[in-house]
Amino acid sequence: MAKKVILGMSGGVDSSVSALLLKKAGYEVIGLFMKNWDEKDEYGVCTATEDSNDARRVASQLGIPYYTINFEKEYWDKVFTYFLDEYKKGRTPNPDVMCNQEIKFNAFLDYALKLDADYIAMGHYAQVEEKNGDYYLLRGKDKNKDQSYFLSRIGQKALSKTIFPVGHLEKKQVRELAEKHNIYTAEKKDSTGICFIGERNFDKFIDRYLLAKEGDIVDVDGNKLGKHSGLIHYTLGQRKGIGLGGIGTGEPWFVAGKNLKKNILYVAQGNQHPALYSVSMIGESPKWILEKAPKFPLKCTAKFRYRQSDIPVTVDMLEDGNIHIKYDNPVKAVTPGQVAVLYQNEICLGGSIIESIEPLDKRYAYLNESVKNNIESKERL
Repeated sequence: MAKKVILGMSGGVDSSVSALLLKKAGYEVIGLFMKNWDEKDEYGVCTATEDSNDARRVASQLGIPYYTINFEKEYWDKVFTYFLDEYKKGRTPNPDVMCNQEIKFNAFLDYALKLDADYIAMGHYAQVEEKNGDYYLLRGKDKNKDQSYFLSRIGQKALSKTIFPVGHLEKKQVRELAEKHNIYTAEKKDSTGICFIGERNFDKFIDRYLLAKEGDIVDVDGNKLGKHSGLIHYTLGQRKGIGLGGIGTGEPWFVAGKNLKKNILYVAQGNQHPALYSVSMIGESPKWILEKAPKFPLKCTAKFRYRQSDIPVTVDMLEDGNIHIKYDNPVKAVTPGQVAVLYQNEICLGGSIIESIEPLDKRYAYLNESVKNNIESKERL
């Protein structure tokens, strides 16, 4: 009897080809579209509806059952509320990581298991390997598309039940397979942006939920340079959109820190300014793929954002359960709220939320001091 796989179909080419490969491998495949966010963009288009229709067409092409499930409440409670709370703290969250942790590999998995599924499948570029009863998360073969970073906080239950059908392929191969089999989504462009925001204007979106207060832009030497439009619109290391062109040496300005209590945006000029660099960080709420901490001190590599190259680091466990990650060399724009993901060669070890950083130059420690938030919520629209 064929094993039953419930595939998360997003309406994109990756999950479409995943459906094709699973069916060819002899699985009983059921397509399931997760409706996590129901809202039209500024052009009156609901992308969730378009994506669902595309997924339905592919399922019809392949002759597999297709259903939609609504996870909007779970998404609001577990992901979007977290997203807003992090911005209130002056941090920059990664909701895509939390969506995988709470929705795709938790709520979706539980739903699939209640339907007697043997496995779930997703179109992520990542791989699972089993050794002696333990399930390891490996990077996808396509290093430019590898999504293990976003999967770094899922555990053994999920991995033991998950198949990544395209994880061993290059993106080019996925496109070629889709074209060869005339899959409806073969030429559909990849989605970009945060999962529920997509490609719309981020500042306009966040302004609907949080109150942005204008305040002073101050350089790290204490000079007032201008006004910012609200601290929620800026993240550490940001270069574009600060509005300080022509001031100073002519070099670009970068966001160096925030003071929520005084509503100040701190900036530094020049890509190599020491205020932009840190030498270590504290990570809170670490989650390990094997669900047990490795031996410390741990020599490994880390990514502090998705597209970053691996950084050699040394990791230690602190008494409070947080971890201390020391970099071999100073790193620019390590951002509180983002996820520090640890690797041992091709194996993803787990991920921790960046809580605070240790500056390269102690004079700039004040840039990242924890302060009470003063960002107010707006009523839900």
